[in-house]
Amino acid sequence: MDQEKNSNAIIARPREWWLSTRDFFRDTNSEMKKVTWPSRPEVVGTTVVVIVSTLVFAIFLYGCDLLFFKAIDFLFHKLGAGT
Repeated sequence: MDQEKNSNAIIARPREWWLSTRDFFRDTNSEMKKVTWPSRPEVVGTTVVVIVSTLVFAIFLYGCDLLFFKAIDFLFHKLGAGT
């Protein structure tokens, strides 16, 4: 009896997997129909904002890096550890 139960459980696993996968794709499809996609001008606008802000932060961080490098280099030269 116990072996028969195990055999039925093993046979049922692929069927359960298939049903759960099918349900997943059905649910995904229904949720994707509810999505409101942005218009082209919205996408272009937000893309420009991201690119500009990335450039601003890159320039700012470059300036900070340069400033810290010069400050540390100055301190090393003053303390006699410069190259």
